[in-house]
Amino acid sequence: MIYFDNAATTMLKPPAVAEAVARAINSFGGAGRGVHEASLDAGMTIFGARASIARLLGAPDPKHVCFTSNVTESLNIAIAGLLHAGDHAITTAASHNSVLRPLYRKVDEEGAELSIVPIAPDASLDLEAYEAAFKPNTALVVATHASNLTGDVYDIARMAAIAHDHGALFVLDAAQTAGSVPTNMAELGVDVLCFTGHKSLFGPQGTGGLCLAEDIDIPALKEGGSGTHSYDRRHPSFYPEHLEAGTINGHGIAGLAAGVAFIEEVGAEAIHAHTLELSDRFEAAVRDVPEATIYGGHGGIDRTGIVCLNIGSADSGVVSDLLNAEYGICTRAGAHCAPLMHMAMGTEGPGAVRFSFGYFNTAEEVDEGIRAIREIAASLG
Repeated sequence: MIYFDNAATTMLKPPAVAEAVARAINSFGGAGRGVHEASLDAGMTIFGARASIARLLGAPDPKHVCFTSNVTESLNIAIAGLLHAGDHAITTAASHNSVLRPLYRKVDEEGAELSIVPIAPDASLDLEAYEAAFKPNTALVVATHASNLTGDVYDIARMAAIAHDHGALFVLDAAQTAGSVPTNMAELGVDVLCFTGHKSLFGPQGTGGLCLAEDIDIPALKEGGSGTHSYDRRHPSFYPEHLEAGTINGHGIAGLAAGVAFIEEVGAEAIHAHTLELSDRFEAAVRDVPEATIYGGHGGIDRTGIVCLNIGSADSGVVSDLLNAEYGICTRAGAHCAPLMHMAMGTEGPGAVRFSFGYFNTAEEVDEGIRAIREIAASLG
């Protein structure tokens, strides 16, 4: 099997990740729920994970790294807590449904306003249209760092600066970039960075979180057990406990910590360079296939290891199934939870086949993918 579905989840991970999860399963108690060795071991591992993520992503304080189950939960917490009735929010057509649906809910149920900045057919974002979208009541911008359909990385530093000039907060969906594209929230000027563990951070599924700037306070979405202040009527207001009601996924976070340690050892820059080398190799060859149409990839200031394509008029599901059945190549077809991007690309009918390369893929595997596309294009033509 050749795995080219890393934008959904990285199946191939550093061996230390599985080893860390296995050790945690057999040794962790409840973090913050006791003073015995098993509880302290869990707590120290989780704190170490906060510290390493803060270093990697430029968060100002490990205590402002709050763990969740995935980036979807993180974005829901940020949007629910920072956008209120009568407020205006801005996002872009590159957004995933994890951004769009919580925003639509605020519009439908609470009377918030929403503007969506369009994406051009080449996947680029018109920053003039973005700035023109601001209103006197604009309170929040929620934008993706990179499209999960085309891999285009957008100019977040400029977008955040414009938002702040208009008095709005900036929430970044870093699902596709955390770990694979050098990302520093302080340098970008981001107020809240939402990440997931199971993609380029090499962690297990069921892990993710938010990194908060120093002056950001978000109302808790959930309240419950915290392990401390049990006689208080309401959930603690201090971080990270404020956004972490209940027992968090210590076993998964142990694996996430091992994944982040691997990234710190190899370097996010080296990981980014490797994935770009693979995607460039694949794209350069596939562009010579007459039946192939490639979408985006060069509409931002950088790109991730994604190449998205279709073969002639064939449905993307047919092509992806052939890749799997005939060549053992794993890709993702369909809408990718990014409906507005498909509308911008003109692919809402057939969808698109997404190849997403990761650090553990090789040039030889990419060449097999190239061969498969050439043969499928010839057979479907």
